[in-house]
Amino acid sequence: MLMQISEPGQATTPRQQRRAIGIDLGTTNSLVATVREGKPEALPDQQGDQLLPSVVYYGSDQTVVGREACRLACDDPANAIDSVKRHMGRRADSGEDQLLSWSLESDEHGRPVIMTAQGRKTPEQVSASILRALRERAEKSLGGDLYGAVITVPAYFDDAQRLATKQAARLAGLCVLRLVNEPTAAAIAYGPDRRTDRKAGQDGDVVVVYDLGGGTFDLSVLRLNDGIFEVLATRGDTALGGGDFDQAIVRWIATQAGFEPSELSAVQQRELLDCARAGKERLTDCHQTELLFGNWQGVLSRTELNDLIDPLLDRTVDCFRQAVRDAGLSFAELAEVVMVGGATRVPRVCERIAELCGIPPLTDIDPDRVVALGAAIQADMLACQSSTEGPLLLDVTPLSLGLETMGGLMEKIIYRNTTIPVARAQEFTTGQDGQTRMVIHVLQGDRDLVDDNRSLARFVFADIPPMPAGMARIQVTFEIDADGLLNVTAIEQNSGAATSVEVQPSSGLSEQTIRQMLESSFAAAEEDKQARILRERKVEAQRIVEAVETALKVDGDSLLSASEYEQLGAQAAGLAETAQSDDADSIARQTEALTDASEEFARRRMSAEIKAALQGRSVDDLASSASSGSLSS
Repeated sequence: MLMQISEPGQATTPRQQRRAIGIDLGTTNSLVATVREGKPEALPDQQGDQLLPSVVYYGSDQTVVGREACRLACDDPANAIDSVKRHMGRRADSGEDQLLSWSLESDEHGRPVIMTAQGRKTPEQVSASILRALRERAEKSLGGDLYGAVITVPAYFDDAQRLATKQAARLAGLCVLRLVNEPTAAAIAYGPDRRTDRKAGQDGDVVVVYDLGGGTFDLSVLRLNDGIFEVLATRGDTALGGGDFDQAIVRWIATQAGFEPSELSAVQQRELLDCARAGKERLTDCHQTELLFGNWQGVLSRTELNDLIDPLLDRTVDCFRQAVRDAGLSFAELAEVVMVGGATRVPRVCERIAELCGIPPLTDIDPDRVVALGAAIQADMLACQSSTEGPLLLDVTPLSLGLETMGGLMEKIIYRNTTIPVARAQEFTTGQDGQTRMVIHVLQGDRDLVDDNRSLARFVFADIPPMPAGMARIQVTFEIDADGLLNVTAIEQNSGAATSVEVQPSSGLSEQTIRQMLESSFAAAEEDKQARILRERKVEAQRIVEAVETALKVDGDSLLSASEYEQLGAQAAGLAETAQSDDADSIARQTEALTDASEEFARRRMSAEIKAALQGRSVDDLASSASSGSLSS
C-alpha cells in the first residue's frame, strides 16, 4: 500500500502537471520557453538554436519558417516575409518608411495583405506560421500536446493588435492562456526576489523595463512589492526598433554610393538590408567595419552609426522621461533599468540610458531571451492554477477610454495608466422626449473633443422605453480584461434592457498617431479646457431653449400674459442665436438670464399641475392616498 505524504499546509492531491509554454513573438526573432524543475528555459530546435528568425517563405510548393526561410530569401526575397509584426492589426497605409523586398497591398477595408506565390496572406496568417513552428518545437521537446501558451505583446499594442495576435495563435492551434506585455514579462524573468549590489529587488523598488526589439519599443515603470508587479506607467512606439537602425544604415549606404534604394531589384534590396544589418552587428564589438555592396565599398564607424541612430534614440528617451513623469517619480527614485530586446546590444543604446538615469542598466539575462523566459514563468503559474505561486501582475491601459456625449465631447470612463483588469461604469440619459434609440460611440485618447481622439466602435442601443428627456437611466460599463481587450455594456436601469459589444477596431494605431495623441493631450490641455467649456455651455443653452419653447407651446397662452409670452419667447430665440457663436461668456450670461426669467413661468406650471391633480378630491381622499403611498409629487 502506497501513502502520499505532503508538507503541512499543502494539498494532499498532487498538482496536475500541464505542458504550458511562453512565447515571445518578435519582429526579428521569436522564441518558445517552458519551466522545467522550477526553472525557465528556452527550447532549442534540432540544430540547438533557440532563436527562430521571424521569417516565413511561401514558395509555390512549400512553406518554410526560420533560418531556412532566410536562406531562401536570398534567391526569392519577394516570397520571404519578415518583420510582419509591425503590420499586425494595422492599416496598410500606416506610412512607415520601410524598405520591403516583398509586396504589401491593401484590401477593400484598408487592411494589409501580402502577395506571395501561394496567394494573398494576411499578417495574422504569417504570424500563425511562426507560432505553429514554435508550437511544434515545444510539443516535440516536451513530448505531448500543450495545455496552453502565454504570448507576449508590446505594452503599446492596442485592441486591434492584441486581437490580431490572438487570431494568429488560434490559426496556429494554440490556446492562449493570457497575453502579457513584454516589459512585464521581462520583469517576471528577473523576479521580485532578485538581489543585486544595488537596491533592486527589495520590496517597493521601482524598476524601469526598456524594451527595444527589432520592430517595437516599449517602456514600463513597475513597482515590485511583495511579489506584486504593479505597472505604474507605460509608454512606447509600436513602429520603432532595431530594424529602423538597419534602415538608417541603408539610407547612409545609398547616399555614399549615389543611388536610390527604391530603384533596386527585390534581390538587391534584400542584399542591401543584409549588408546593413551585418555591419550594425559587427559594430557591437569593434569601432569600425567595412561594408561591401555590389561594386561599392566603404567604412562605417561606430561614431557614424551613433549619429545615424541618435534621432531614433531621442524618441525612446522622450518616452522614458514621460513615463517617469506619468508615474509621479523622479529619476533618483529608480532602482534599476532592465534592458530587453536584441537592439539593446547596440552599445549606444546603453550609453544613452546610463547618461539619462545615472545608473548602468541591467543586461544580466540575455535580452533576446528574457521576455520568453518571463512568459514561461507566467504560463507555468496559470497552467498549474496556483493561487500562491508566482507573481501577481497588475498591468495598465496606455490610453484613456470613453464615450461621445452631447456637443461632441469625450467623457472619459477609464483613464490612461489605470491598472487592469478593470471595470468602470457611468450613468447617462436621453436628451429628447420619447427617445428610444441612442448611438454609443466608444473613443480612445486623452483629448476633450471627439474629433481629436480615435474612434474604436459605434453601436446602437435601440430598446430604450419612451419617456421624457432626462428620465432614462442608461448605465454604460467599460470592462478591460487581463489581456487588455475592451467590452462595453449598456443597460437601461428602469426597464432592464441591455446590449453589449466587444470592441474590435479594424486597424491599429500608427506610431505617429500614438505619439501625436499623447503629446497633443499635454500641449493642448488649456485649449481643450476652453473648448470643453464652450461645448458644455452650448449644450446647456440648447437644453434650456428647447425646454422653454416646449413649455410655451403647451401652457404659454393660458399661464402668461401676451407681453410675458412675447418677452420669454424673444429671450429664448436670442439665446438660440447666441449659442451658434463661439462666445462662451455671452452664452453663459444669456443662459442664466433665461433661466431666471423662466422661473416664474415654471412655478405657475407646477402650481397648475398640482391644482389639476387635487381637483375634485376631498381631504379624506388625500389622507387615504397618502397612507397607501399612491400619491407622488
